[in-house]
Formats: sequence, structure tokens, C-alpha cells
Amino acid sequence: MTRTVYVNGTYLPETDAKISIFDRGFLMSDAVYEVTSVLDGKLIDFEGHAVRLQRSLDELDIKKPCTKDELLKIHRKLVVINQIEEGLVYLQVTRGSDGDRDFVFPSEDTPPTLVLFTQNKPGLADSPAARKGAKIISIDDIRWGRRDIKTVQLLYPSMGKMMAKKAGCDDAWMIENGYVTEGTSNNAYFVKGNTIVTRPLSNEILHGITRKAVLRMAKEAQMQIDERLFTIEEAREADEAFTTSASAFVMPVVEIDGIQLGNGIPGPIARRLREIYLEESRNTAI
Repeated sequence: MTRTVYVNGTYLPETDAKISIFDRGFLMSDAVYEVTSVLDGKLIDFEGHAVRLQRSLDELDIKKPCTKDELLKIHRKLVVINQIEEGLVYLQVTRGSDGDRDFVFPSEDTPPTLVLFTQNKPGLADSPAARKGAKIISIDDIRWGRRDIKTVQLLYPSMGKMMAKKAGCDDAWMIENGYVTEGTSNNAYFVKGNTIVTRPLSNEILHGITRKAVLRMAKEAQMQIDERLFTIEEAREADEAFTTSASAFVMPVVEIDGIQLGNGIPGPIARRLREIYLEESRNTAI
């Protein structure tokens, strides 16, 4: 079935969707994005994604394309039209186009480009990958310094995914100045005893919406949280590890750089946090 997508105020078949070849998202990666999960036909943590989108736009001085309420209506309509029970809604805002290529930003009256589409992902919640656990490798982090802004500059993370795939693994954690920053598309954690260790928020990592929710739930469950820098060597010696993201929720990690964690299966804390997160997310979805 051909998807219906949204482009600058119009719902249309994906085969008819077009933007200018001079759009700065295409030419300069001058754009930001968000991905909101859908479970049971409802949006997970839409408010958090809307708030982070506004922050990204503000940091790059990109004009807001529409109101939060209008964005919510677009999300919901696409979910209904495309009959998404489990899946994702992808949203992208670019600085737009004034009809040519230039390093200088276009005039202030240039309208931004707003694009949304859905992805159907049956079995998103009951993921075989989560039951098995992920194997990761470590790679150097050579991205730009403002990873807290959710831009579409995703070439190196994509290359990192491919490095992991070539090594027979699922993902990569990136290392900068001797410390783990994050995964290619997720925040990174390890567990030692009853303590969850993860890097603190800064410009060096994405301020994950799922990260925020999971850490809150962990505290409510009386788990200890230590937000600090950590090395890949510490993670390799952990009892268990996991990642969080909007599309994979809580994903257990069972191997780092060929070293098995624990008994090589998803650990109890990661499994419990995934269970709690999915339960609460379904209860609060809109």
C-alpha cells in the first residue's frame, strides 16, 4: 500500500511528494528531526518530542513551521490514514529554500520545509532483538560538537552502524577523549550491582526523550543512578548494559567488543526497565 505523507501543508501519496533541489536540508543538512513511536495506534511521549523539536529549532534559529497542536493533528491523521498500530512517525523541519545554493542563510521570510511520514513496524514492542540482546563494538566519535541538537547530520552514525554490521554486531558505541558518548542512535548505559551508570547531559550527547523517562522510572523503582563519564573498559566489566531510544525503547546489550556481559543474555534491570517503560508508555499514549 502506498503511504500517505505530509509535505508543507498537503497530504499526498509518497510517490507524489516533492521538495526543491535547493532545499537546505538536502544541500546543507540544515534541518532537524524527531521520531515518535506509535503503540496501539497512539503516540508515545509526543509532548517530549515536541519540546525537544522546539529546542533544536531555537538553537539553529530555524523558524517554527506550525503550532504544537497542529503538529499533533498531523501526526494523528497520518497514523489513522496509514493504519499504523505499531510503528513510527518521522518529522523533519528544514530551513527551506530561497531558490539557490548559498552558505548564507536565506532571508527571514523564507518558509521552513515541514515533512512527515509514517513507518509501519509490527512487533515493535515485542521485539526479538530485545529478547536476544544486542552486540556492540566501540568506535571513535568524530562527529561535530553539538550533538544535543537533533540534526539530520547522520552520515557518521550510519557509517558506525555499518562498521558494526561488518563486524557481525548490531550497533556501535562512540568514544571521545577516552569516554563513551553514546550509541549511533541511542543513549548508552551499563549496570554494576544495583547502579545504572550513564553519561550526564551536555552538548556531547543527545538529550534523549526515552532516556529522561527511563531514568525517572528507574529512580521510582528504587534503582541507583550515577550520571558520570565512563570508559568502554568499565562497560565491558559490567554486570549488564543497555541503550534507550524512541524506536527501540530499552534495548539490552549482551556483548561489547567481543566480551560477553554477565551470562550473555539480557540482564534483569534492562528487562525490568523495558517492561516498566512499555507499560507506562501505553497508559499515557495519546
